[in-house]
Amino acid sequence: MTDPLLAQLKSTFGYDTFRPLQREIIETTLAGRDVVAILPTGAGKSICYQLPALMRSGLTLVVSPLIALMKDQVDALVAAGVPATFLNSSIAPEEATRRRAGLDAGAFRLLYAAPERVMLGGFLADLRRWGVSAIAIDEAHCISEWGHDFRPEYRQLAALRRALPDVPFIAMTATATPEVRRDIADQLALAAPTIFQASFNRPNLRYLVTPKKSGTSQILEVVAARPDAAGIIYCRSRQRTEDLAAALAGAGISALAYHAGLDARTRSATQEAFIRDEVRVVCATVAFGMGIDKPDVRFVLHADLPKHLEGYYQETGRAGRDGLPSDCILLFAPGDIAQNLRFLDELPEDAAATARRQLQAMADFAESDACRRKALLEWFGEDWPHASCGACDNCAAPRERFDATVHAQKMLSCIIRIHQHSRRSVGLRHVVDVLRGSKSQKLIDLGHAELTTYGIGADTSAQAWMSIGRQLIRSGHIATSDDRWQTVSVSALGREALAARTPFSLTRPLLVEPARASSATSELACDEGLFQALRALRKSEADARSLAPYMVFGDQALRHMARTYPLDEASFLAVPGVGRQKLADYGAAFTAAVATWLAANPRLDFGPPPSPKPERSAPEETPSTVLESVALFGALRDLEAVATARGLKVATITQHLVTAIERGELDPDPRDFYAAEAEVELRQAADEHGLAALGPLHGALGGRYPYETLHLFRALQRRAQRSASSTMP
Repeated sequence: MTDPLLAQLKSTFGYDTFRPLQREIIETTLAGRDVVAILPTGAGKSICYQLPALMRSGLTLVVSPLIALMKDQVDALVAAGVPATFLNSSIAPEEATRRRAGLDAGAFRLLYAAPERVMLGGFLADLRRWGVSAIAIDEAHCISEWGHDFRPEYRQLAALRRALPDVPFIAMTATATPEVRRDIADQLALAAPTIFQASFNRPNLRYLVTPKKSGTSQILEVVAARPDAAGIIYCRSRQRTEDLAAALAGAGISALAYHAGLDARTRSATQEAFIRDEVRVVCATVAFGMGIDKPDVRFVLHADLPKHLEGYYQETGRAGRDGLPSDCILLFAPGDIAQNLRFLDELPEDAAATARRQLQAMADFAESDACRRKALLEWFGEDWPHASCGACDNCAAPRERFDATVHAQKMLSCIIRIHQHSRRSVGLRHVVDVLRGSKSQKLIDLGHAELTTYGIGADTSAQAWMSIGRQLIRSGHIATSDDRWQTVSVSALGREALAARTPFSLTRPLLVEPARASSATSELACDEGLFQALRALRKSEADARSLAPYMVFGDQALRHMARTYPLDEASFLAVPGVGRQKLADYGAAFTAAVATWLAANPRLDFGPPPSPKPERSAPEETPSTVLESVALFGALRDLEAVATARGLKVATITQHLVTAIERGELDPDPRDFYAAEAEVELRQAADEHGLAALGPLHGALGGRYPYETLHLFRALQRRAQRSASSTMP
C-alpha cells in the first residue's frame, strides 16, 4: 500500500525519506495532539507543519516573528505548488484585502502572521471564520524569559489556546534548554504536549576557536581562504560591521553591513542581496540572522565573543543548513570577557547575575581544551559519549599540556595571603599583579607589596597567569563571586589540593593559526564544472522569477545532478529535492543544461549516489583524516613515524588513534604503545586515581609517561570495559 505521507513528501517537497523525528511529529499533530519539537537548524522543522497542512482540511496558521522569514517560506511553498500566503505590514492595503478575500474563500492551506498581527482586535474571530485547524508557533523559544531571545509579544499567544481550545498546537524551535522547554509548554497552555527532541549535534559543522589578532587582516585571511563561499560575520558594534564591510569591499570581496541602526529599506535590500547570491558576505550584529532561510552559508565567523552559548549555537547554526561541510569560527581574546562584563553594569542585579553566568559559560567554552561539540551539546542537556568529534580545533589538533603544579600553588597561595592580610577579596587581575610584582599605587596602598607571594611570578607573563587562573576557576579550585566585581577566593577543593600538594596539569594558551576552510565537496563529490554551470542556470531561473536561488534548488540537489547527469524526467525526478512542481517548472531547462555539458565534456563516474542515512548524535562517519592515520599506523606501527609521514604532531596522531579505538575501528596491541611492565604500573595508578582526568594520573606517575601514552591507555581500558560489559549475562 502506498504511504500517503511519503507520497506527499516526494510529490511536494521532492524527498524520498523523512529526516529523524519528522514522521513521528507529523503523525502526532495529525492525531490532534499538542507538540513541542526541538530540532536543530537544518533538521527540517518547517516540513513538520507544512506537510500536515496538506494532509488535513482547513487552514494552518503559522506564527512567525519576522517578516522576511514569512516571505521567504511562502515564496518557497508557492514555488513548490502549495497555496500559502502571509499577512503583515509589508503588503499594501489593497493586496491585504485580496489575500483576506482568498482566505474567506478557502483558497489557502497555510497562513503566516506575526504575533502582533494575531493579537489585533478581530483577528481571532477571522481565524474562526477561516476554519483554522492547526496552529504552528515558529521560533517558540521567544516566549520564554529563560531564553536568549525573549519577545514579550509572544507571551500573549496563550489567547490563541483560549479562543481555539480544540485546535492542536505545534511549537517549534532549534534552541531550548530544559527550562525553556518547560516554559514554552506552560506559557502556551499546551495540553499534555508530546515532546520531541532531536540531537543538537550538527555533524557537518566544524567548530574552530582561534586567538584574535588586532585589525581586520585576520578576518580578511579567513574570508579569502574561502573563495565564492557565502558567509556571515558577527560583530559586537554597529560601527565595526560598517568598517569591516568596507575593508572587505576594498579587498575585492562583495560585502555589506547589517545592523538595527540602518533604515528598514537598507536592511531589507541587504538581506535580499545576500539571499540572492548578489553579495557574498554580510557583516552584522545579532540583529541579522533569525529567519534567514539561506541553506548554503559556508561559514559563520564571530569577530567578538558572543554573550551566551544559546546565541552562539543559533548563530553558528545558520551555516551549512544544506548538510554540506561548513565552518564556525570564533576569534577570541580574553579582553572580550571584560568588555562584555562592562555592558552588564547597567542591568538590574538579578538580570546581570544571570547574564554573568551565561557569559562565563561562553568564556569557558572559548578557552577550554575539551571537545567543542561535547561542550555545546552538554549545555543543552545532551550527552556526547565520544572521546573526539574529529571536527573541532581541539579534537583535530589537541593542545599541549604542561605541568603547572608550581604555578597553581603560587596562585592559590597568593589568593589566601591577600585575604589573610586584607580580609577582603579581589579580582583575578589584582592577584596576577601581586604575583608579577606590579608597582601600582592601589596595590602598594593595600599593603600587598609586603606579601610573601609578591613578585614570585615575575618570570611568567600576565596573559599566561590569567589563563592559569581561568583554568583553575573552571576546575573548581578557585571560586568567583556572583556579583559584578567577580572577586576570587580559594575553594575547599583548592585548599585540599594545596595541602596535599596535588599535581596540576593545565593547557597552554591557544596559538594563532589560520582557520583553514572545510572541503565543501567532501560529503558529495560531483562534476565541479557542471555544478558551476548549474549554479549559473539556477541564478538565471531565480532572477527571472524574482526568487532566491535556493528556492529553485539547493546546492545538495545541484550536486546530485552534477553527479548523476539526469537527462530525462524520471532521472531528474529521482534527484533529492525535486518534486512534481519543480519537475514541471525546471526539468526541461536543467536536463538540457546537462545534455549540453555532456556534448562538450566527458561523463565522470562517481559511483552510485549515497543512500540517505538517519542523523545520529555521533558523526555519520569517521573523518577521512582519522582513517588515513589508522591505515598508516597499521603499516608502520610507530606513532612518530606516522606523524612524520603525515606532517602532523604526535599528539594529533594519538587523538586520531584514540578516536578509532573508541569507535571500534582499531584494535591495536598495547605493546605498540607501552611495555608489559609499564602496563602494570599504569593499571595500579589508574586503580588509585581513576581515568576521568589524566592530570592526577600523570602526576602520580611522576611524569614518566607522556600524555599520548596515557590517552591511548585510557582508550584501551575503556574499550576493554565495554567489551566485558557486553558479554556479561
